[in-house]
Amino acid sequence: GLTPPDKPTLKDKKDFRIIGKPTKRLDSEAKVTGRATFGIDVRTPGMLVAQVVHPPVFGGKLQRVDASKARQVPGVHDVVQIPSGVAIVADHFWAAQQGRDALAVTWDNGAAASLTTDELFAQCKQIVGNGVDARKDGDAEAALAHAAKKITAVYEAPFLAHAPMEPLNCAADVRADRCEIWAPTQSPTGAQQLAAKITGLPEAQVTVHTTFLGGGFGRRAENDFVADAVQVSKAIGKPVRVQWTREDDTHGGWYRPMAYNELAGAVGPDGWPTAFQCRVAGPSIFARFGPFRNGYDPSTVEGLENLPYAIPNVHVTAAQLKTAVTVLWWRSVGNSQNGWVAESFIDELAALGGKDPYEFRRHLLARKPRHLRVLETAATKAGWGTPLPKGRARGIAVVDSFGSYVAEVAEVSLAPDGTPRVHRVVCAVDCGDAINPETVAAQMESAIIFGLSAALYGEITIDGGRAQQGNFNDYPIVRIDAAPEIETHIVTSGDALGGIGEPGLPPLAPAVCNAIYALTGKRIRKLPIGKIT
Repeated sequence: GLTPPDKPTLKDKKDFRIIGKPTKRLDSEAKVTGRATFGIDVRTPGMLVAQVVHPPVFGGKLQRVDASKARQVPGVHDVVQIPSGVAIVADHFWAAQQGRDALAVTWDNGAAASLTTDELFAQCKQIVGNGVDARKDGDAEAALAHAAKKITAVYEAPFLAHAPMEPLNCAADVRADRCEIWAPTQSPTGAQQLAAKITGLPEAQVTVHTTFLGGGFGRRAENDFVADAVQVSKAIGKPVRVQWTREDDTHGGWYRPMAYNELAGAVGPDGWPTAFQCRVAGPSIFARFGPFRNGYDPSTVEGLENLPYAIPNVHVTAAQLKTAVTVLWWRSVGNSQNGWVAESFIDELAALGGKDPYEFRRHLLARKPRHLRVLETAATKAGWGTPLPKGRARGIAVVDSFGSYVAEVAEVSLAPDGTPRVHRVVCAVDCGDAINPETVAAQMESAIIFGLSAALYGEITIDGGRAQQGNFNDYPIVRIDAAPEIETHIVTSGDALGGIGEPGLPPLAPAVCNAIYALTGKRIRKLPIGKIT
């Protein structure tokens, strides 16, 4: 009933009592004490537990199933076919697992049965020259043709799984007049719409309880695991919680897209860059949603088409690879690999021009105040240019994404066997005004660890049309003994607010790789880094 004023008066920042002040999270106590309910914790009266066996090859389909032995396992209630595979429904997870092991399934593996990672990169190489222009400033090709000092490189980034601590799961109770869902989902509206489509119920009769989720990173924006639960509950007429195993989660696709990048750059007689060219090829996240307005998927080139450096000739193209391997958003999306590509190649151009990597960036960002502020803050706080212990080196990178600006300096050494060790990461972030500085620091730390796991170890490889990695033994993450010291410095600019959950990741990999180059003279043009030989 209130009439809003035509020109509301905003509170002066000096009078803020909460915004900008470190504030403790309200959910921390429940999580620490174990009272918080994650999807995996959901229990309702009469609820059964199910596992779903999905096709092992991307694009594969069920051919036939023999469930006779599975039905004999104590605790197994039913074995039902659903559109995504075969579900074993039981009293509890262990019985469902035993029933799954007893199941005899024959698959039609389809057209992707012989697909390999090498084949996918070869396909990218074939199409990369046919990309659509995403950015074209000046004439990079002419500048490269006439340059006396130039360099070319190929950068390759792998598929990456999200690997959340809590494997995918969902509970559903489908009745004749209603559907109730308990899901650790990043898309509750999408879950409601999907369940309504499956059940034929009006959306108003579908209730979604969004639980805590043990890591999402983009994977839980795809509701295939919700569809599993709704389909199974609809088939058996009882409430059920579908629980994916770790291997199901890792094998299940919806990865960060792989990417193949052909780069070329040049510097003039004064050592400053005259051309930057990047041709990108890889699977598209957005292709399944319809045609692109400009002929290319913007997520394929984000972090490249918005390259902030004052280079007169810039040309970026994007080519779409069609593949059965499903891809999705992954923390920081295209910036995750393109930040590494762009900032690593900028380092290569600095070396080609005989410039200090930090000073090279400062010069080229002179008219980019937000980039410059975080770059200078990170370099100063990290002691750029000051002596380090023998066997250590620093690398630097700066990337803007999701409306925020982040620079990071990584301090790196190598073990005798060539294994990189990141000792320290200094991070400077400008997200406008920091609403809660504690959350900003926590998200930077989280993104740095997440990005370091990917840079050092992360890789999903495809052979025979299926993912080769399944659990943390072959898809490792950074553990506490390998975690670096992390410093976060918040640069409060007063500019437009940006995101904070994703921007801390893109600068990490290039900062580490650039430090490795400073230490060894070797460029890392293919991830993960692995051992330096």
